[in-house]
Amino acid sequence: MTTVLDSSFVLRPRVASACSCLVTPTSTPSGGPYLNQLMKSQGKLWFGTAADIPGTDETTDPAYLTILTDPKNFGEMTPANTMKFMFTEPEQGVFNYTGSDYFLDLAEKSGDLVRCHNLIWLSQLSPWVTEGNWTAETLTAVMENHIKTLITHWSDRCYSWDVINEALAGNGSFSSSIWYDTIGPDYFHLAYQFATEAVEATGKDIKLYYNDYGIESPGEKTTATYALIKDLQSRNIRIDGVGLESHFEVGGTPSTADQLEAMQGYIALGVDVVQTELDIRFPTAPYYNETGQAEQAQDYYQSVAACMLVGPHCIGTTVWDFDDYYSWVPSSFPGQGGADIYNDTLQRKPAYYAIAEAIQGLPCTVC
Repeated sequence: MTTVLDSSFVLRPRVASACSCLVTPTSTPSGGPYLNQLMKSQGKLWFGTAADIPGTDETTDPAYLTILTDPKNFGEMTPANTMKFMFTEPEQGVFNYTGSDYFLDLAEKSGDLVRCHNLIWLSQLSPWVTEGNWTAETLTAVMENHIKTLITHWSDRCYSWDVINEALAGNGSFSSSIWYDTIGPDYFHLAYQFATEAVEATGKDIKLYYNDYGIESPGEKTTATYALIKDLQSRNIRIDGVGLESHFEVGGTPSTADQLEAMQGYIALGVDVVQTELDIRFPTAPYYNETGQAEQAQDYYQSVAACMLVGPHCIGTTVWDFDDYYSWVPSSFPGQGGADIYNDTLQRKPAYYAIAEAIQGLPCTVC
């Protein structure tokens, strides 16, 4: 569910906020605790963030970039939009790597790993794909070429790829898409087959993930995801992990126990899990009163705690951008917001400190 911003989206300059956003008075954004540092101390690979760079004001916002590129804060970066189909293959067989190379260069200078996102999705496709007159055979060839070209080009500059993003509807059936409607359910295992072949050809260890929302706790969609993993494994096709998007609502976030149960189900199948797009939005304003901030902190705490409790096969947590100013939420959910761990003037919110406590296995003091 990350459809709102494309690479031409530009935001106004950052200005001071009038909101009374709660922060811990003894700690500032330039001092500890540092979330990536804490995560690594507990044996995880990273605490990460998505970023919509290049093409937005994030690219030139010095305060934002100072936090983003500090390896104590983040050890992983996910490109929010620039690697999606419409930007990487704008014309058939014509690939554009410029924006993604800019992003990768920034991440690598910061010492960050990159979850490359994504290869096949029902949204943000080039018009030549959605408007084409395809057969199953011709569209399968398009899919194969796109997957193999991008994996080969960036090789292990990508820690992993979200091979398919959001294939399932809420009831566990396949969602309608140009891929499913034209190729049928075979498109799913074919995409992973092509990705597996591409990774093997590079000789590198590039992880292959399935990424979706609504699969973070037990339910029909989670059960269907288990079945997709088993199907790939039965065909000897590689899948290394599942990305749990974790776009939640304040007061409606799955419990730690429910998130833990879902994660254990994936891990029992022999794959890793990652919280890939964690944010927890307020469904209505106000976003910054004391009661709401404490509830949001609790929701963040119980989500990150699940990753910590399940053991090493939850390899880390990534938030879907880190401050409210650049959040995707208001554009996609009008009237909703305040979803991130920094407010719109880059003050840390109680949620930030709740995450730090969850990572360390401490009780939540800001919830």
